[in-house]
Amino acid sequence: MKIVVAIGGSILLKDYDSTRFKQYSEILKELTNEHELFVVVGGGKPARDYIGVVRDLNAGEAQCDDIGIEVTRINAKLLLCALGDAAYQRVPHNFQEALEFASSGKIIVMGGTEPAHSTDAVSAILAEYVHADKLINLTSVDGMYTKDPNKFDDAELVNEITATDLLDFLNGKDMKAGTYEFFDTTAVQMIKRSNLETVIANGYEPENLIKAINGENIGTKVINE
Repeated sequence: MKIVVAIGGSILLKDYDSTRFKQYSEILKELTNEHELFVVVGGGKPARDYIGVVRDLNAGEAQCDDIGIEVTRINAKLLLCALGDAAYQRVPHNFQEALEFASSGKIIVMGGTEPAHSTDAVSAILAEYVHADKLINLTSVDGMYTKDPNKFDDAELVNEITATDLLDFLNGKDMKAGTYEFFDTTAVQMIKRSNLETVIANGYEPENLIKAINGENIGTKVINE
């Protein structure tokens, strides 16, 4: 299959060390024997920290986005270091470059692309652009919950949801640069229009990527209408 994998920056850089990069590189190398892989890496806490500084300097949201995008590309370069020869050793800055680099037959790793597009959105647009079979979004929670599981003990995991219902759930959320939601509306809109098979799962366990690709019951699956 052709698969796009989105990995949250906070997943890879939670402890500011190389551990998670190494874990994911081994799994991605294993998966590339059977699948064509595109990976989109988020900015995580480093991006939010820099965006906070930029915002304190009274910069606009587009400038905040621009700084955040640069951090995602640094994170992507770190994953390229871990992957070595298994990956194409350039970070695409747009979707056309990602498609061109894919002709190498190697893993493609990218970060953000342009202001107002989170890396969640980038991964969904990329999946449509390259005609991916599946999108796996690896985040800091087990999937979509009825409430924020970090704040509410009675939050319940949603196993399946349509893109339309997910859009309704996300309606009105704060989408400024660097704000955290487990998914954003632009990404879901792309998933809806392309009928893209999508799984949202916990990325702190790298093995969840394999489970999601194999169709195991894990996380939240965004199902067809």
